Amino acid sequence: MASSCRRPEHTAPPDVFYNEDEAKKYSQNSRMIEIQTQMSERAVELLSLPEGQACFLLDVGCGSGLSGDYLTEEGHYWVGVDISTAMLDVALDREVEGDLLLGDMGQGMPFRPGTFDGCISISALQWLCNADKRSHSPPKRLYTFFSTLYSSLARGSRAVFQLYPENSEQLELITSQAMRAGFSGGMVVDYPNSSKAKKFFLCLFAGGTGVLPKGLGSETSDRTVANQVQYSGQRCRFSNMKGKSAKKGRDWIMEKKERRRRQGKGVRPDTKYTGRQRRPHF
Repeated sequence: MASSCRRPEHTAPPDVFYNEDEAKKYSQNSRMIEIQTQMSERAVELLSLPEGQACFLLDVGCGSGLSGDYLTEEGHYWVGVDISTAMLDVALDREVEGDLLLGDMGQGMPFRPGTFDGCISISALQWLCNADKRSHSPPKRLYTFFSTLYSSLARGSRAVFQLYPENSEQLELITSQAMRAGFSGGMVVDYPNSSKAKKFFLCLFAGGTGVLPKGLGSETSDRTVANQVQYSGQRCRFSNMKGKSAKKGRDWIMEKKERRRRQGKGVRPDTKYTGRQRRPHF
């Protein structure tokens, strides 16, 4: 699973690696746009959403909104969270249709219980396995993220993470913390025998039982998901949350929007995540 090339998460923390230049380069690369769209399409397919129904989704590590563009095209409403101000700047300049929040996923998701009908994340989860600061503990940050995400999802919904695992130990660390937080599910591997097309998707169930989907290009039969853990109302209490990051996210978005208004640029209406009225829940 490891690559001979230096992985981005070993180069610098995500908010540093995705600076202004890198964010623009990433968002304007036609090949990257194509890959992001394909992986977003697959992630939404694995969510198994009700057909023909607009859902309210969370995009973790939304970046410049490339994955969110696909969600919009499919008729869904979404909120994106990312740690890179440069990436969110590009997303705002692109006038994406989703609501955006600046936040560190390792500090948890600042949403009310049962807010979302599902969650996707493209190429972001592996960053939590790094200790970019002396205070960072990957197991604790993963657990904080998964436990608050579990609470913010409607019961019976799914979360799908496309990721680039470094090795089997990293996969074990991620999945063990997800199960500890209450999720069930497992890894779906598309084209497992192809070095180029092989893709990893962590498919998690928020309550209830489910059948883990088959990976594309795989002969593996359907497997009933094990490790079911009963949901506890205690997870509704965000005891591990630090409200400071959520406030920082709202302040930053509002300041950015006001700046764009003064410049005479179009700005989407504010929602409850940026200080005013949120669109109706669909």
